[in-house]
Amino acid sequence: MKTLLMITAIAICIVSSGCSRAPSVSIIGSFFPIWMICIAAGVIAAFVEHAVLARFSLEHRVGPLWLFYPSTVTLCACVLWEVFFR
Repeated sequence: MKTLLMITAIAICIVSSGCSRAPSVSIIGSFFPIWMICIAAGVIAAFVEHAVLARFSLEHRVGPLWLFYPSTVTLCACVLWEVFFR
């Protein structure tokens, strides 16, 4: 009985942890979700990385480009989220 109560309490904590207010930022009076800002910054970082790799002729060394650039966007967005908003 005690373990069932403990499992129920843990399940309630896990399920209700998503009920907090979503993090957002006010930009010119309009609220934007932070994840959207992180993804936009990740896309900009991928464009900058593309320009640097193309400038130094290193783009052929990074592997399949269809996988490299989306991975770069994801990595930059997650790092920005963890550094600034966690």
